[in-house]
Amino acid sequence: MKITMIGGGYVGLVSSACLAAFGATVTLVEKDPQRLDALQRGEIPIYEPGLDALLCEQRAVGRLVLCSSIAQGLKEAEAVFIAVGTPARRGSGHADLSYVYAVAREIAEAAPHNLLIVTKSTVPVGTGREVSRIVNSLRPDLHFSVASNPEFLREGQAIADFMNPDRVIIGLDQKSDDKGTRARELLTTLYHPLNHPETRLVFMGLESAELTKYAANAFLAMKVTFANEMADLCEATGADSDEVRHAIGLDPRIGPDFLIPGPGFGGSCFPKDTQALAVTARKAGAPSPLVETTIASNEARKRRMAERILTLLGDLTHPRTVAILGLTFKANTDDMRQAPSLTVLPLLYEAGLTLRVYDPHGMEQARALLPDGIYFARNALDAAQGTDLLVILTEWEEFLHITPSELQKSMKGRLIVDYRGLWKNREFASCGLVYHRIGKKDQTKKEGT
Repeated sequence: MKITMIGGGYVGLVSSACLAAFGATVTLVEKDPQRLDALQRGEIPIYEPGLDALLCEQRAVGRLVLCSSIAQGLKEAEAVFIAVGTPARRGSGHADLSYVYAVAREIAEAAPHNLLIVTKSTVPVGTGREVSRIVNSLRPDLHFSVASNPEFLREGQAIADFMNPDRVIIGLDQKSDDKGTRARELLTTLYHPLNHPETRLVFMGLESAELTKYAANAFLAMKVTFANEMADLCEATGADSDEVRHAIGLDPRIGPDFLIPGPGFGGSCFPKDTQALAVTARKAGAPSPLVETTIASNEARKRRMAERILTLLGDLTHPRTVAILGLTFKANTDDMRQAPSLTVLPLLYEAGLTLRVYDPHGMEQARALLPDGIYFARNALDAAQGTDLLVILTEWEEFLHITPSELQKSMKGRLIVDYRGLWKNREFASCGLVYHRIGKKDQTKKEGT
């Protein structure tokens, strides 16, 4: 099967490489000349484990080609996937669909024959209908089908998620003349390696598929937020959040995933999708207070993480230096979008602290987003050098190899604040270090008291 993927961003790159690995011939259209040149040279503009090797492999065998023209990409395509960005509009929370609709217009103008148009981008309910309207208005002669195929890729594990998904959601236009039959046939063929009982192709209506993506991410975001609130309650009452999390996670109706407390969720999905779902719900006259509260609680949590650090440091009339390990919103990605560090670090900097930071893969992206005057360290121990307090903000495996004795030798102070529970099984007291982690009541007072 021959398909075209429009958009060489995170979703487009991963989807193109994986569908090519499934046996499809994929033309990836990327209109940004710098990004396209980099891809042609084999340089991947994002960090995603295994993606560079898979893209290189599929290009080498001829199943993945790159180009800059939608018209060129559509020449032999049976299906075209729209995989462009849908960022949240500043201030409103609405998903910006201008890129999606612009691509729909270009497809209509360039399509040389009948084809299937699939939205891969995360879009609100009704987007597929609008894409259909745009194409039909510009090309009433064109016989086409529309479908929705939202992605459910975790950054850092995207290839595994694509190759071994728990489900593939496919929304069909059940109001079309053929009731979505042609789209179903083509997408069943495309995903044939996954069409077995363990990995279901789940077919539904267009609107259902579009809402499923938002509903799934909003539910997981609520689960993360609940875990964070319970961790705070554990600290206040003397309970241990690890024990509580383990116990409730044994209930199959709850499950253990997304119950680990942290500094708040971030990334390209949860913040944007919860906002878009809340806006969609209000617009439809069925507001979702749960989702709106989740958004507010998560933003407040990021601020409280900074306040905790300032409280632990106590007297700020004397110069204080803090090390931050981890800047990206999670490990195994270079994504800085909505990362807790983008809230925590500016608040600490404004309070007059000197900041020394390190992240294995997010340094370049972070420089343009954080205040000038922050020291970007060469490695974790360089960041810790001479600091009064050290904070773990991202759970990179690299940090697991740092020993308490190394920290004791590098740091001036003795405070460790672990917002990811990465070092919870380490012995810090023997090195004179005081260890604080989320979800467990502190047994110590402020430094110096």
